[in-house]
Amino acid sequence: MGKYIIKRLLLAVVIFFFVMLIVYALLRCLPSSYVENIARAKSQLPGSKSYQEWLDQLNAMYGLDKGIFAGYISWLGQFFTGQFGESWNYAVPVIDKFNEVIWISFWMGLITMFFELIIAIPLGIIAATKQYSKTDYTISILALAFISLPTFFFIALLQLVFSVKLGWFDPFGLIGRNHLQLDSFHQFLDICHHLVLPIVTLVIISIGGLMRYTRTNMLEVLNADYIRTARAKGVSEHKVIYYHAFRNTLIPLVTIVGGSLPSLFSGALFTETMFKINGIGYTSYQCMIAGDIPFSMFYLAFMAILTLLGNLIADILYAVVDPRVRIA
Repeated sequence: MGKYIIKRLLLAVVIFFFVMLIVYALLRCLPSSYVENIARAKSQLPGSKSYQEWLDQLNAMYGLDKGIFAGYISWLGQFFTGQFGESWNYAVPVIDKFNEVIWISFWMGLITMFFELIIAIPLGIIAATKQYSKTDYTISILALAFISLPTFFFIALLQLVFSVKLGWFDPFGLIGRNHLQLDSFHQFLDICHHLVLPIVTLVIISIGGLMRYTRTNMLEVLNADYIRTARAKGVSEHKVIYYHAFRNTLIPLVTIVGGSLPSLFSGALFTETMFKINGIGYTSYQCMIAGDIPFSMFYLAFMAILTLLGNLIADILYAVVDPRVRIA
């Protein structure tokens, strides 16, 4: 197992190198450029230098006068020494801006994943064990409806019903108007109250796919020969389903859960934008359209590392949930 992990980590370093090279090249080719916008603004000031002079100066200052590969090697050296630079769009150190916006998205993602797992997996199992029944049809229709539901439409519907009509929640923001006047405990409750609608949105639009996936894999396992043999030997239906069948359904579920590790930190662009929550999804989008290379590179490198780590964890967990799996 130790040799396997070391081999996978070395492979992950190679993959990370080429993935970030592609990302860096794409960011350098963005039609929107921060330095071009700044150079254009400075060149219009009275008595200022020309646009081209400002552009050359800013490119040299930020290392954009180098070729793509040379610039990438320079960025890579700074990244591995902990020099992440300063965000061009927000004029603060990249790591400070990242720490400011990442945790609200993380907690939203973690709570969403928790409710997604405890809702979608049991419903998928129930639908599989009651195939072609009214329960199965109801769960399947709900799953397809959730998968097909446009995020922006569902958010607008929630805001109309629960904010405008009923007045239970504020339609926008993370804190209320009296937030600063509250004590620390009630400030926490205020934030939780404002997160209800965003988390409901994320849970509803995410559980449909996992429900369908769980149902499909459970049906495949329930039709296996060893399940029929267990039933023929008189094993109780509860033990057949939740001990024999469900354990063998865990491998594809582990793949999904391991692959969802980056989603805890990726944020939710539509949800954060429509609810006016300044999370990592909204912030990274603003940096990308502004051509903020330092922040975008740090964020995408962070996501690439999480993706590689999530895949490694999923592969290791295969041997935990299924004794038949042996890693050579």
